[in-house]
This record gives sequence, C-alpha cells and structure tokens, in this order.
Amino acid sequence: MRLTTRGRYAVTAMLDLSYHGAGKPISLAEISHRQDISLSYLEQLFAKLRRCGLVRSVRGPGGGYVLGEKPEEISIAAIIRAVDEPIRATSCTGEAEKVCRPGSSNPNNPSRCITHHLWENVGEHLNRYLESLDLAHLQADMLASALRGDA
Repeated sequence: MRLTTRGRYAVTAMLDLSYHGAGKPISLAEISHRQDISLSYLEQLFAKLRRCGLVRSVRGPGGGYVLGEKPEEISIAAIIRAVDEPIRATSCTGEAEKVCRPGSSNPNNPSRCITHHLWENVGEHLNRYLESLDLAHLQADMLASALRGDA
C-alpha cells in the first residue's frame, strides 16, 4: 500500500478539525499539540487541503482553519488525494501504469507482474471504501469508541 505519513496525518488533522472545530476556527498549533504532528508539516498539508477547498483559512485574532464543506461531504479518499497521495496497491509506473517492474516473469506480458490484477482489484476496493467514508462517519466512530472506553 502506498499510503504514507502524509495521507495518514492529513486524515488525522482533518478529523481533529472536524471534531474540535464545530464551525469555529482552529489553529494548526492546537492540532499540532493534540495530535503530535509537526506544525511545519501541518502547514504544508493544509496548504494543499486549502487549494482543494477542503478547508478555509480564517485570518485575524482567533483565526485558524475551518472545514470547507460539511463533514459528511468530505470523503477520506478526497483528503488523501488532496495531499497528492495515490490510493492504489500496485507498484506500477510508466505510461498508463502498465509497467509493474522491468524484466517481470509474466509470460503473457513481461512488463506486468503475475499478481498485477490482484493488487489492482485490491486498490479499487480500497478506493471505493475510502470514498464511502467521510469525516462525519469517522467522528461518529471516534465518539462511540470513547463512550465504550476504547479510546
């Protein structure tokens, strides 16, 4: 899987903003402190999230960031894509992602590995799953977990 720290931190920060913001601006310093994510890293992530319209910045005293849309309208997949994270399970590269690895042992197509279709399908399922989840769903799960004492 190619989900790196960038995607995980972006989702974590957006969930924090959704949970703690409730329409009021939240500073990146607050998110940084609560989630133990570097402030400079959050600044980079939020610049990308802002360009995609997932957050809006509020200037002035008491400023910070607010969600750009309702939590139920922001999919987890959209957050990950906004920070330039590919959501796929193959390691394909090249033109139209047709080359898994040079010199592959697949007798039918030497540029594709023999498990290419398996990982391509896993990536499609993962993408559909992340599209089906939104911030409101994650927030509800987080609250239910806290009520059960899991968190």
